[in-house]
Amino acid sequence: MKLRFVDMKKLILFSLVVLMITSCNKNTGPVGELVGVPDRKEFYEPDPYGMAFIPMGSFIMGPNDEDVPFAMTAQSKTVSIDPFWMDITEITNNEYRQFVYWVRDSIVRRMLVENEIEVDGEDYKAKINEEVAHPGYDHDDPKTCYLNWEKEIYWNSEDEEYQDAINDIFLPVNERFYRRKEIDTRKLIYEYYWVDLKQAAKKSNRYNFNEDFTGGEYNGEIINSKGEKEAIKDRSSFVMSARINVYPDTLVWMADYTYSYNEPYAKKYFWHPAFDNYPVVGVNWKQANAFCIWRTQIMRIWMDKHGQPPFEDYRLPTEAEWEYAARGGLMLSMYPWGGPYTRNNTGCFIANFKPLRGNYGSDGANETIEVALFSPNEWGLYDMAGNVAEWTSNAFDESAYTFTHDLNPDYVYNALADDPPVLKRKVIRGGSWKDIGYYLQVSTRTYEYQDTAKSYVGFRCVRSFMGRDGADWDFSKFN
Repeated sequence: MKLRFVDMKKLILFSLVVLMITSCNKNTGPVGELVGVPDRKEFYEPDPYGMAFIPMGSFIMGPNDEDVPFAMTAQSKTVSIDPFWMDITEITNNEYRQFVYWVRDSIVRRMLVENEIEVDGEDYKAKINEEVAHPGYDHDDPKTCYLNWEKEIYWNSEDEEYQDAINDIFLPVNERFYRRKEIDTRKLIYEYYWVDLKQAAKKSNRYNFNEDFTGGEYNGEIINSKGEKEAIKDRSSFVMSARINVYPDTLVWMADYTYSYNEPYAKKYFWHPAFDNYPVVGVNWKQANAFCIWRTQIMRIWMDKHGQPPFEDYRLPTEAEWEYAARGGLMLSMYPWGGPYTRNNTGCFIANFKPLRGNYGSDGANETIEVALFSPNEWGLYDMAGNVAEWTSNAFDESAYTFTHDLNPDYVYNALADDPPVLKRKVIRGGSWKDIGYYLQVSTRTYEYQDTAKSYVGFRCVRSFMGRDGADWDFSKFN
């Protein structure tokens, strides 16, 4: 059946209208209307490996039992917490070893570049597009050039020139034990950077525009990473840097205890495969923060390589986040498992701590134990009580609950080397294998010094959730 001429005109007109509407929606939307920036990709944050999702919520932070030591360092306070991801276990020896090996390998690759070592016609510099390198980048500078991480390091190379190039990473001959060629862990120095948003947020440190907006300047003053006051010259003034040795202090097993035989742990705990899944210890607060920054950079490199927008940074939890996560949604419970006792209904201890009058092994281990052997709390987090205590990001102050905000409370202070010890106190939570039951309570707060490593303190990371968790909310009831 043939279309009439009038019908054909209508069909053509209709097609043109549809084409115009489609074209408008694709590019700018209806002419003159506010439609936002086009072609924005929908963001989806997958579950990060080894982490549990902690939904937003409010809870009563503080003691649920009497203040046994009468320390008066906490009070009951209702606080609200944004959603975040949290490692389901403490960082293990094997996970932290990945960080140590990365630092080791980066140092060795830099040595090979500086000595112009090539293997099969290739050196250890990364192949980059000079056009996309940032201004001022010199690919010929061996101290700052990008490294080729796909090129293998030949530790046992028979090439004398190759071995001479990396020889400095090993212990000098006069310090070797039975002539064993071992890595000199004192040289495993990691240089890292962060942006000090706390100082940048001060109104006195903001950028001041000229009246005609043709320029401007900074008028404020900051304390740099060396603890020195300096005038703000530009945005780079807020970029802080530090260098730190990343190898755990393995001697803490002996230094922490007088007249106690712990030499096997000092010699084997960190590197032996038997302890791979045990929580890392001997890591101070600064090293834990450096680990978080390194973990963030590893993630960002992968995301950039695959054209994905970055997620939030990894970091240590605030003590409010830690307590909220440890409670697992059970608001008024003394312990992460919900009850007021440290035994289950069959009489077995349900955490690794110092039970009774010091019967360490009554819970299955005298010292630390593999992570995730005891049951998790309601949010799937293991060992939130016992095994090792955990660093938080917060500085310790007895009255912190009084002056911190009730929305995501946070009190931080990055103490410098010359600061008095009282300013170096950092909150630790959860109790450890050597602590009595009181320290396992979710509300108990105590501290260690940020530059001190212990055989009973480890850590786990968190990552803020991108956006607001509304999965369990029915907003239709508000309409």
